[in-house]
Amino acid sequence: MVKLNKIYTRTGDDGTTGLVDGSRCPKHSARIAAIGEVDEANCAIGHAICAISDDALSAALTRVQNDLFDLGADLATPADDGDFEPSEMVLRVVPSQSEWIEGQIDALNERLEPLTSFVLPGGSEASARVHIARAATRSAERAVTAMAAETPVNPAAAAYINRLSDLLFVLARVLNDDGKSDVKWVPGANR
Repeated sequence: MVKLNKIYTRTGDDGTTGLVDGSRCPKHSARIAAIGEVDEANCAIGHAICAISDDALSAALTRVQNDLFDLGADLATPADDGDFEPSEMVLRVVPSQSEWIEGQIDALNERLEPLTSFVLPGGSEASARVHIARAATRSAERAVTAMAAETPVNPAAAAYINRLSDLLFVLARVLNDDGKSDVKWVPGANR
């Protein structure tokens, strides 16, 4: 269990931050940018939960929030040798976490009619908030792939963040009365 007695340490005043293995890296690095973007996505999901009245959907997103902390820990644990095996001392995202998301997508998608147009991010307040979380998750995914261009990234972690944006898209449609209240894009409507 994590125990935080003191919130400020002053160790980051030099522009670096500590990683799980005890090493330090610049706060402007691709690694820290990815961790920060994952945190922003997590915050957006927390904001979305506040507008969702369905307990099962809220619980699913709370599970995702926990997984995103796992993802942050994974990204903060260097593996220059490409060894992404979890252990008692090393927290890694594992394929079963993405598989759970895929199961959620499949179950929720059964409630929806097939799309006939792109949808605009909106409709209900809950759906709009989930769309914001989806966009933040896509930003986090871009940051994770930028990190992967510089240093090895756990393939299961990259898959997880990719699947998550898909889940959020489907969930946003579910929150729009199972897609019946989706706001559809009308190409060239205002020319």
